[in-house]
Amino acid sequence: MTQAMPSQPRKLPSQQRSRERVERILAVAGDLIAERGSDAVKMSDIADGAGVSIGSLYQYFPDKGAVIRTLAERYNQIGRECVERIMVDVASLDGLAEALKVVVDEYYGMFQDYPATRDIWSATLADKALRDIDAEDTRAHAAFLEKVLRKVGVEGDGTELTSYALLVMYLLCATVRLAITLPDDEARRVLDGYKVMAARDLLAKFAA
Repeated sequence: MTQAMPSQPRKLPSQQRSRERVERILAVAGDLIAERGSDAVKMSDIADGAGVSIGSLYQYFPDKGAVIRTLAERYNQIGRECVERIMVDVASLDGLAEALKVVVDEYYGMFQDYPATRDIWSATLADKALRDIDAEDTRAHAAFLEKVLRKVGVEGDGTELTSYALLVMYLLCATVRLAITLPDDEARRVLDGYKVMAARDLLAKFAA
């Protein structure tokens, strides 16, 4: 059976007061999902926590799936901005190897700063539509990494470089998502292991 795409949020409001209401709804939804898990959160819980009527909530989000989709896309955007901020000034292959290490730490920190990302990622594993959103996000990360690789002088077949960048960013995200399920000391060992492995592979593959 084909799974339905999570409902799109209705058109976001242009008025300041309404925008603030939407932000409050999303903040409450994120907190509730982090606390209870998305399956246990009802639309009425979100409305009560945000101090809006259930009718007002449905004005902006037709169902819980639309709330989760919006949160997922927002967290993905935060992650992309993090990667781009760290890598934008990279000027050498060695610098890129070090930047990847910083990305790992900050991406892990993002999951700690926004605990709802953990539940939403878990939901992604069981939902094809959310997996598609996640795959699109990974491709965006990879496209930026490929751009940086070319900026620092890496040459080669476009398809091969695209595939390499996609694999690096997929493994980075997967490593961080594994780490958030582990005790902190074990998580740090896993993260450090990936950082060493990724940097070593990058330099071995492309260093002159």
